[in-house]
Amino acid sequence: MKIYTKTGDKGFTSLIGGTRVAKYHLRIESYGTVDELNSYIGLIRDQDIAEHDKDILKQIQDRLFTIGSSLAADPEKSKMVIPDLHMEDVELLEQEMDSMNEQLPQLRHFILPGGSNAISFCHIARCICRRAERITVELATGSTVDEKVNIYLNRLSDYLFTLARKIGYDNKVPENQWIPRI
Repeated sequence: MKIYTKTGDKGFTSLIGGTRVAKYHLRIESYGTVDELNSYIGLIRDQDIAEHDKDILKQIQDRLFTIGSSLAADPEKSKMVIPDLHMEDVELLEQEMDSMNEQLPQLRHFILPGGSNAISFCHIARCICRRAERITVELATGSTVDEKVNIYLNRLSDYLFTLARKIGYDNKVPENQWIPRI
């Protein structure tokens, strides 16, 4: 089987279910952005971080594939069984943030991205996650989107922020606090 099909050469692609849409369609933009986010999560996993965090990030990557499948499906035509996202997936992110926050100093300032590659990659992933969330929220105004997708993406961006702080804390990298000039 060849990896290329040539069916997208004219700027259109198929959703799960067979519906052809322009490659700039909001549904394509939504799952493309989730895919971009997933790639950055992989980059974070490739850094020298705690094994537990790597394990959680792998679970997150799996959930992002689930989200991507959901977003790639035509809600009107797809008869394919798509994996489900569960509220337990959201709760895992919340539990992980709560656990990390127990170790971290209280947040008293805004944090500027940076300090190490791993920290910076977390912040880039957080920003991409927020973009994915904005796109899926917009998509949901005119099409069917599982509400758990937006909840998960919202919580995931908070998780990535907290993970950036934890990685810095674990590696004794001072937080890059934003102190506004007056």
